[in-house]
Amino acid sequence: MTRIIAGSARGLRLDVPGSGTRPTSDRVRESLFGALESLDAIADARVLDLYAGSGALGLEALSRGASSVDLVERSRSAAAVVRRNIATVARTLDDAPARVHESAVLAFLRRATGPYDLVFTDPPYDLEDRSMDADLVALAPLLSDAAVVVIERARRSTPPDVAAAGLEVFREKSYGDTAIWWAQPAVESQSR
Repeated sequence: MTRIIAGSARGLRLDVPGSGTRPTSDRVRESLFGALESLDAIADARVLDLYAGSGALGLEALSRGASSVDLVERSRSAAAVVRRNIATVARTLDDAPARVHESAVLAFLRRATGPYDLVFTDPPYDLEDRSMDADLVALAPLLSDAAVVVIERARRSTPPDVAAAGLEVFREKSYGDTAIWWAQPAVESQSR
């Protein structure tokens, strides 16, 4: 069972797509969002949830005070689940927009406009490293100067090449088979 952990939608259950997704566990989300709140990265943030699956990460941020969330999911059936979850969470929120984009991530990033303040990228574990790196490069111009990018991958996978995107890792943590990297725009890339 996946649920919203905290905020205005606390305790609401979320649907999960039947197959092809790997929801982030409540334990990992709780730790992740505790760290994000300590960074003051959620309140009033414009959020982007890539490879949204059920939309749990983006909707958790919305429940905790983000100003908006764009959820990107290529699978038609998973995007339908995200739409249902948005409707569930929307009943507890005062006009915090959530939009589903049924699209491949790279195609969305190439046409999107930013800036985004908080980004979750939680691709399937079997996504090739070069695809992950291409996503990050396409994402970089859409970030605000103080953006936080959260990358979730299998612990056994190669760390993402954030430097190619002008980002730098400032924190990383493993939870069982899950590894999470927190990245931000590198100081050098902000001065260009």
